[in-house]
Amino acid sequence: MHPTRKAALTATALLAVAATGCEPGAATTASHRASAEPGCPTALARAKQAVKKAEAVDAPWTGPTTGPEAAAHGKRLVFIAHDLSNPGPTGVAQGVQEAAKLVRWSVRTLNGKGTPAGYRSAFKQALDLKPDGIVIAGLGPESVPDEIKKAKAAGIPVVGWHAAPTPGPDGRPELFTNVSTRVEDVARISADWIIARSNGRAGVVLFTDATVAFAKRKSDLIKKELATCSDVKVLSYRNIPIPEVSKRAVGEVRSLLSRYGDQWTYSAAINDLYFRHAASALRAAGKDGAGAPFNIGAGDGDPSAFQRVNGKQYQAATVPEPLSEHGWQIVDEFNRAFAGEPASGYVSPVHIATDANSGGALSWDSEGYRQAYRKIWGK
Repeated sequence: MHPTRKAALTATALLAVAATGCEPGAATTASHRASAEPGCPTALARAKQAVKKAEAVDAPWTGPTTGPEAAAHGKRLVFIAHDLSNPGPTGVAQGVQEAAKLVRWSVRTLNGKGTPAGYRSAFKQALDLKPDGIVIAGLGPESVPDEIKKAKAAGIPVVGWHAAPTPGPDGRPELFTNVSTRVEDVARISADWIIARSNGRAGVVLFTDATVAFAKRKSDLIKKELATCSDVKVLSYRNIPIPEVSKRAVGEVRSLLSRYGDQWTYSAAINDLYFRHAASALRAAGKDGAGAPFNIGAGDGDPSAFQRVNGKQYQAATVPEPLSEHGWQIVDEFNRAFAGEPASGYVSPVHIATDANSGGALSWDSEGYRQAYRKIWGK
């Protein structure tokens, strides 16, 4: 029975319907089913297809399959991490070490300690070592402009990891290339996961750090993609700078729960870190770790995020960077630079990790890249 007709029925009419053997509950069930249909069937179908692809763990290798053989033994790299307490640069550094060992190069890792002064000091130390190549991970060329100029003058190629807004060699003459996923892809798949998992009906809280242009752009893109589904509503767009998350997250979550209650069914954050600190507030509020709000971290995929995802503890998914794979790609990019060839231009596709596809791992490591690079390098 159509809901508008049901609303118009009088008590007498309802009794008459009951007397004929028609169950009033059937009308209610039909109404519920109709209201459960999302208002964005096209967006929902596209999101489900994208998420299915991103959740695959055995996707074929789409990176380079040709390139120069490994350069002569003895090449020396220096890896400058923005901060070695950050699992992202640390994981990439380990990948670089692994790949460099295979081609018999050496790698020295330096800690930028998360400050401009630390970056400059580490880069100066790197230059004093007179390496064949320098990696800057998690810091941009604008943080060390004078040091970058000295490296270029000395003929030392610099490869970035998350060192520029876009991957590849374009737009950053200071870098031979920048290894990263595309922020557009990460944002889109994070929003698509919410659309797909909620079947196109969700109340979303979005967390960002508006003090960082890259982070703000990512969250703006997530919001834009969520808007493609009319029944997905952004309840609140919260600006909490990353350095303040540990202090503010609990209070913010309490405020959001008080204001929105059960309307808040999903969350997305520009970094998994937000849910590390939000978990305690959700737990204190009596929320089930495996229930709503279902949270996705749009970036990094650090071990603690995987622990929360695997244990169903206040985080349902993460969009992790393939840290080890990126380390191997960095070595390959240097090998191309040493051979006088252009950068590969490869950008790794996004992946979504959940408890259903992580296999209990604490990081995302894709298939095929080791074999591909070994073949290219003749190893």
